[in-house]
Amino acid sequence: MDTTLRDGEQTSGVSFSASEKLTLAKLLLEELKVDRIEVASARVSEGELQAVKSITDWAATEDYLSKVEVLTFVDNGVSLKWMQEAGAKVQNLLTKGSLNHLTHQLKKTPKQHFTEIEKVVSEGNKLGIDTNVYLEDWSNGMRSSKDYVFQFLDFLTEQPVKRILLPDTLGILTHTETSAFLKEIIERYPNTHFDFHGHNDYDLSVANVMEALKAGVHGLHLTVNGMGERAGNAPLASAVAVINDFLPEIKIGVKESSLYKVSKLVSAFTGFSIPDNKPIVGDNVFTQTAGIHADGDSKKNLYFNDLLPERFGRKRKYALGKTSGKANIQKNLHELGLTLNDDELKKVTERIIDLGDKKERVTKDDLPYIISDVLDNKLHQQKVFVKSYVLTHSKGLKPSTTLSIEIEGKTYEEHAQGDGQFDAFINALKKVYKKEGRELPKLVDYAVRIPPGSNSDALCETLITWQTKDKDFTTRGLDSDQTVSAIKATEKMLNLV
Repeated sequence: MDTTLRDGEQTSGVSFSASEKLTLAKLLLEELKVDRIEVASARVSEGELQAVKSITDWAATEDYLSKVEVLTFVDNGVSLKWMQEAGAKVQNLLTKGSLNHLTHQLKKTPKQHFTEIEKVVSEGNKLGIDTNVYLEDWSNGMRSSKDYVFQFLDFLTEQPVKRILLPDTLGILTHTETSAFLKEIIERYPNTHFDFHGHNDYDLSVANVMEALKAGVHGLHLTVNGMGERAGNAPLASAVAVINDFLPEIKIGVKESSLYKVSKLVSAFTGFSIPDNKPIVGDNVFTQTAGIHADGDSKKNLYFNDLLPERFGRKRKYALGKTSGKANIQKNLHELGLTLNDDELKKVTERIIDLGDKKERVTKDDLPYIISDVLDNKLHQQKVFVKSYVLTHSKGLKPSTTLSIEIEGKTYEEHAQGDGQFDAFINALKKVYKKEGRELPKLVDYAVRIPPGSNSDALCETLITWQTKDKDFTTRGLDSDQTVSAIKATEKMLNLV
């Protein structure tokens, strides 16, 4: 059962609109093919009611109504009335699974609580509503009031209840406790369907899911991207991969190849970002960064495991940065359909490593720009070197530049102000060239861009068009800083003229 639309919505700051809930309900059941979805809590708001109505209207036409579940409360039939209005047919009734919660929150005896639950279940049946029962704080109940839990289960297994839902509400269980508690319960009640609902407060939810399945549990509650209150719930994608790879005797219908696309859509709807290193769905989890790994992948896939990205509708990537070697670059060149000789490849590798020292990552989209810049540098003999500069920009003062430049072995220093840092740089340069009796070309166009499709801030390309008496020509500069890339383009111009 996917509970992204109910328990996942308890993620701080997350709220789905009615149209988003309907879209995700369709995707979860039809595209991802989960078995059931929990879509809302009863009585929350008018908007929630309309959202559930839209889902149940659609589900009724597709024969999915029995797969759509709503959290309800022991509240003298108020939730059941809400369910009727919403058109829902399965309630997940929230009850108290620990004596601590029962005594201090409800201030009732077990007998009073059970009597009220029996009434809700009976009334639901009369209305054609199936009932599953949540034992809230069940994990603490097993630790501190096991007699109460078994008293409760003895009662529930005699009721017309479809499933009993056992939540680790506060995410406190270890894998050994999960295994022991569920084995004890399943052996005692062999004819009852039990679900496990794991939270991730200690980052143990997936391990607990594994142990719950080994113990014989019949259902799991999961959320897309592990969304949920506090540290979230057991993540759907990780649980699916674990079941398919380590518990092959358990057959599930979830479509692995759709996990990533649904994950990204949920992230877009909620603004709840996916960590780059999130297993299965994170941006970096199928990216090799170290050059030795790329080299190993070219030699019998030495750094592959069973989590092949194609299973999840993804592709393996090879990052470009200071730890990437020629193997990474060749992998990316191959994808782009480009070839370089050994000397060019060496120069490109050196430039990428240099950029990697300044920024975390260079992307494949940056690569053609780097190649162009490296090869462009070979076209002329360098006689002018911008040796050093200081760029200043202060509130209330004009930007200024102090420049040191070497022209054919002679060094000059100048200082100038301008309308911006690059303008100040050009003004300082003009002073140098005026002393030498030389005239600079006129700057007629200035364009800045990043590589199209790049999501990296590693590179910025500046193209400057210059005008002399005879012709117009363009030079380019490439750097992680916009002003520096313009200065590099200017240095190329100085060597060309």
